[in-house]
Amino acid sequence: MQPWAEELVNQRLSNHGRDIPTSRCLPPGVPLLQAVPTPFKIVQTQGLVVILYEGWTLYRQVFTDGRELPKDPNPSWLGYSVATWNADTLVVDTVGLNDRSWLDLTGHPHTEALHLVERFQRRDLGRMEIQITIDDPKAYRKPWTIIESTHLLPDTELLEFICNENEKDGPHLVGR
Repeated sequence: MQPWAEELVNQRLSNHGRDIPTSRCLPPGVPLLQAVPTPFKIVQTQGLVVILYEGWTLYRQVFTDGRELPKDPNPSWLGYSVATWNADTLVVDTVGLNDRSWLDLTGHPHTEALHLVERFQRRDLGRMEIQITIDDPKAYRKPWTIIESTHLLPDTELLEFICNENEKDGPHLVGR
């Protein structure tokens, strides 16, 4: 980590994660969305993959129509994603993420220079592996990779989730 990022992680840890954006009903961002253990659904159409997330009633558009990543994207919570298939692996390239989300529940920060490469691969009938490479030279000295494993949830539907209705977590997150 760059020194400022390490200092911020330590501050967030010592404050017990009180300021995590999700405590204020803000989206978790990518890649934290993949790590939160809530169901998601992947829908593939001609030229587009859509990922629907139950835990936040969010969706990601992943363009598979051959377009390139924008040179100067407008930063957003979920960024701008394009993908290609490499054999049986969907390789998703994402830029344009705002710097307001955390990479994980520990509080690792990122900047708007963040570039993610996710590799979605079915391991067998019931499991999928998501390999996520994080490249943000303004926050980290070198790229690093994490692996998330997910399980197929057949015969289920995504449920609606609205954070700001009857939200009661914020006042109980006391920190230091």
